[in-house]
Amino acid sequence: MLELALATEWAQFAMRWLHVITAIAWIGSSFYFIALDLGLHRDRNLASGADGEEWQVHGGGFYHLQKYLVAPAHMPEGLVWFKWESYTTWLSGFGMLFLVYYLGADLYLIDPAILDIPVWAGIVISLLSLSVGWLAYDAICKSRFGNDNTRLMLFLYVVLVVLAWAFTHVFSGRAALLHLGALTATIMSANVFFVIIPNQKIVVADLQAGRVPDAKYGKTAKQRSTHNNYLTLPVLFLMLSNHYPLAFATEYNWIIASLVFLMGVTIRHYFNTIHARKGNPRWTWAATVALFLVIMALSVAPLYLADEPDYPEESALTPAEQKFVQADGFDDVYNAVLGRCSMCHSSYPGWEGIAHAPKGVMLETEGQIARRAKEIFLQAGISHAMPPANVSYMEPEERAAIIRWYKAAIEG
Repeated sequence: MLELALATEWAQFAMRWLHVITAIAWIGSSFYFIALDLGLHRDRNLASGADGEEWQVHGGGFYHLQKYLVAPAHMPEGLVWFKWESYTTWLSGFGMLFLVYYLGADLYLIDPAILDIPVWAGIVISLLSLSVGWLAYDAICKSRFGNDNTRLMLFLYVVLVVLAWAFTHVFSGRAALLHLGALTATIMSANVFFVIIPNQKIVVADLQAGRVPDAKYGKTAKQRSTHNNYLTLPVLFLMLSNHYPLAFATEYNWIIASLVFLMGVTIRHYFNTIHARKGNPRWTWAATVALFLVIMALSVAPLYLADEPDYPEESALTPAEQKFVQADGFDDVYNAVLGRCSMCHSSYPGWEGIAHAPKGVMLETEGQIARRAKEIFLQAGISHAMPPANVSYMEPEERAAIIRWYKAAIEG
């Protein structure tokens, strides 16, 4: 079991590394081409028949770039395709979903306090949400309703809000935000695989056959590319959220996720406007900051709304840890941590599949607990990140005790 646990740990590391590398490549090329398309000078009568052009300088050289609205008159040689970055990002992301959330479903996917379902059911719901989500999105885009881009984007946002709420009522908080990001990423990659690249291949085939390509293929691809542009930043936030319990493990996590999509719109609107030379909408940054402040407030709301019971004052243990050890309620916190956390956070973890204490955090002695006061407060007090999926059944009264203890130490 030890060897398997170590192998799984390294498999996760390798898959995450691959995922990050390919995501950088995909997002980088996506942002670059969006900026290029918006920044093209289209007011010039180009002899080549191109829709627009731009001169750029980078790496000690100059580049002269032109874009054809549908296609050039003849098929160019050495055509470069941008697709494997997207495919590899999605495949490595699904690999992470399998390694972390499917193999570790009892810790990270299922939370009995939210919905007590077997592991297999959680995995089936996960897979169905990704596949059905894409099919529904694609059908809406292809319908008459999807002809109006503004109406379509507003409707899709409402759907995302509903999904955020639904995921937080099925999965653990960590898995809920991760799945919202995974569904969005699935839509983005499927846009490339099923729409953008096939449409481009149709245009290429028409050129090779001497036919004039139909402009509708470029129009559809542009619509999906625009969707991907506005969805990229929220996906990054949601994928990183599993490192921050204040984002995924609080009572208002689905609202936080919903507001993240709006932040993605405001940030991208700023850069898209700048690249298109249509002004400098500084208000978008004010809106983004306001949204982020609301998110921060929602994340710590349980701290101020919790009904905290009184606990007796306890004596000191060591001079270095005196402030936290002497604070009100330390005995209750110490007993709670030993009972709910130390089966994993110890020198010899007792939880099957865990070879060493997660992140090297030991919580066996009073001194260790005092040194980790802030982490305990954040992850098991005002958020429910720990224990994962509440597998050791930490009680609300114990979480309230942690909140009171930390506040007493800080304020004292």
